[in-house]
Amino acid sequence: MPGESEPRWRRDALPAVTAALRRFPFTLATAVVILLLGLAVGGLWDAVSDRSWYPNVAYGLPAFEKGRWWTLVTGPLFCSTPIDYLPVLVGVVLLCGLAEARLGTRWTAAVTVAGQLGAVLLAALLLFALRHTAWSWAKDLAGTVDVGISAGVLCAGAVASAALASPWRQRLRLALIAYAGVSLLYVGGLDDLENALAVAGGLAATHWLRVPGAARTSGRLSRREWRLLAVAGLVLIAAILLVVWLVPGSGPVGETRGLGGPGWQVLLSVVLIGLLVNGLRRGRRTAWRWTVLLCALNALLGLFVAVVYVIGKALDEQVTVTGAAVFVPTSVVWTAELVVLIAGRDAFRTRRTRGRPAVPGSRPATPSATPSADGDPRTRAAELLVHRGGENLSWMTTWPDNSYFFPEDDGGSYVAYRAHAGVAVALGDPVGAPADRARTITRFAEMCDRTGLVPCLFSATARAAETTDALGWRSVQVAEDTVIDLPDLEFRGKAWQDVRTALNRAKKDGVEYRLVALAEQPRPVLSQVRSISEEWVGDMGLPEMGFTLGGVEEAMDPRMRVGLAVGGEDHLHGVTSWMPVYGADGVPQGWTLDMMRRRRDGFRPVVEFMIASSCLALREDGAGYLSLSGAPLARTGPARAPTVLDRILDQLGAAMEPYYGFRSLHSFKAKFQPRYEPMFLLYRDEADLPRIGLSLLRCYMPSATVRDLLRVPAHHD
Repeated sequence: MPGESEPRWRRDALPAVTAALRRFPFTLATAVVILLLGLAVGGLWDAVSDRSWYPNVAYGLPAFEKGRWWTLVTGPLFCSTPIDYLPVLVGVVLLCGLAEARLGTRWTAAVTVAGQLGAVLLAALLLFALRHTAWSWAKDLAGTVDVGISAGVLCAGAVASAALASPWRQRLRLALIAYAGVSLLYVGGLDDLENALAVAGGLAATHWLRVPGAARTSGRLSRREWRLLAVAGLVLIAAILLVVWLVPGSGPVGETRGLGGPGWQVLLSVVLIGLLVNGLRRGRRTAWRWTVLLCALNALLGLFVAVVYVIGKALDEQVTVTGAAVFVPTSVVWTAELVVLIAGRDAFRTRRTRGRPAVPGSRPATPSATPSADGDPRTRAAELLVHRGGENLSWMTTWPDNSYFFPEDDGGSYVAYRAHAGVAVALGDPVGAPADRARTITRFAEMCDRTGLVPCLFSATARAAETTDALGWRSVQVAEDTVIDLPDLEFRGKAWQDVRTALNRAKKDGVEYRLVALAEQPRPVLSQVRSISEEWVGDMGLPEMGFTLGGVEEAMDPRMRVGLAVGGEDHLHGVTSWMPVYGADGVPQGWTLDMMRRRRDGFRPVVEFMIASSCLALREDGAGYLSLSGAPLARTGPARAPTVLDRILDQLGAAMEPYYGFRSLHSFKAKFQPRYEPMFLLYRDEADLPRIGLSLLRCYMPSATVRDLLRVPAHHD
């Protein structure tokens, strides 16, 4: 039959076109009308602006003064030159298509039309008010007309950004602001003014319009987003240099023609910025310092020129700044970049290390007979941990931001800690032989006394608590570790019904489990993992937490194992990461859960599926148990003899529950029938508790502001 020999793409074309027409009628209709009119009038190969009838269809102040109000309808249907059709059609398809997918057809049509009309009319009104001033740029634009629908398209994209999940919401808004700002300042055409007004209006509208599907967000950025924001600032500066050099124009701050400088100088600046961009992208502290220095010098230079200019004007002197069109706004961008770098300084802590680094993404340290006693402290700590063994949370001591204490009389143990508010908060138990635990804690306390710090151990085990009790310390339970013993594990009985349902549902829906080293995965997988993680971070009400809570960067260590729930076409539904728990033989005897995140619209019981699958997969690799870790400020029941500190911690945990869900997470883990092991805060004196509490807040939320911390009890009340 003829239909059987017909190519498959032809058989599928009609249903695909029909589905697209139903989902994106406004977007496709707009693009088709612009394209057909371009073909009809020859605008695809000859400039419409050169035609005699161009003034009769173009909008602008001259057209409105002559009563040509119909140009508000005709102008958006054309493009000035053939080369303009490509960006306009691409913009319609991408931005209007995005808006129609997120907001619906009616909203998209309304926002696009309103944004186009509003931007054109507001630009004309501004130019009408400014055309009799001494501002040459405004006087020139007041006499020009334009065509195109770019303003409406950009406004639609700005409004649609409110319905995007984090971090794409911030990325789209930054891209729109950067494009509109650079075009207005350094090209300065009528369309650039209209586009800037449309973007500003669209973004402003998202704050008071009830946009369908708008996501509630705190606008909080992850470490990676801070890095990307800093990188975007430098890329913007490089783009300014290239635009001024390649496409000079006459913007609001003056003429840019001839101010781009020689080509070699521009290229040298771009290369330097490229080197800094690469360092900032990797979170390098050295690149951060050099960029801060460069930004500060440019900001101070801009301030100096501004002061000289103001003083000269005050003294009635003729003061001119050559190249102000480039210098002034670029100095503002340098200053903004400096603010970003300082605000996000905690995202740039990675340092290059010599020797065999124990950092995420590096090669694992190979166990040897005797651990290395020199080199980077993290390298030494990782080697000691592998050789001596550790507790369930000990692997966290190899993460960035920790300081290390190695007793001088003992080369086989260490304490990892963080210092905030005059307190040294040690993470978990000391790493080393159990017989050395008391001596290591004593030496650690002596070091703290010498340096004026208050010592404490956080998330320590009951064995460490017994040791400190003998030393006269105090303790309070702050969490419970949830441990699953693997050798005899079977998902049988009523208690395991939810787990069996998740496994059966995954098999039915074609969702499979993969236990991998995340650093070895292809880029599309890594991109999905980061997207899921950043969506979770961006929509939290408080900053991203750290200390005993890792993320994607920590999971990149090849010694960790990462569980992925993968559906059809490699669509990722969820991700978990597992930290090794080394025994004294240098082989992991168990694994501890760290990161556990799921796609918001993915496979519903994905978390149960991933944990159950991890139990089976890691048992086959020889693991004796899995620790689901302890949720901070959560436990099964009240303390035996509640103290003031117990009550404070309970209130704090309840206040933070709406933001981080620690208690809900702890209750969820009960599905896996774990055994519970208490985790303690160990300290010497009750008088130290206020400082310890503040220090713990800073450990978990180093970038939180006072306003963030005050919001917790306010929200809870």
